[in-house]
Amino acid sequence: MRLLLDEMWSAAIAVQLRSRGYDVVAVLEREDLRHKPDATVFLAAQMEGSVIVPENVGDFRTLATYTLRRGGGYSGVIFTTNRRYPRHDPRTPGRLVTALDELLREAPDLANQEHWLT
Repeated sequence: MRLLLDEMWSAAIAVQLRSRGYDVVAVLEREDLRHKPDATVFLAAQMEGSVIVPENVGDFRTLATYTLRRGGGYSGVIFTTNRRYPRHDPRTPGRLVTALDELLREAPDLANQEHWLT
């Protein structure tokens, strides 16, 4: 499974996951996606076959629903929350790496689905 970490997540998280053998990139590592609207990031993820890892439930759920209603499909969405993974807590990157590592080892098929990271 290929992941695209949305812009609120540090590139260091992607680096750590890649060191564990996963195909992960962060929006912050990509000049073409930095500071772009959620719709652009979602479309790029779908074109690349990436499951996106955002915190913005409203926008990404709307984009996913719209895609399905149009008869299309999407690679999947792994939602996080600032309550569970507070962006300004220095422990969060390590906790997020651990949680994503556990999920990626299970290798679930997330096509056309959302998953809440716990």
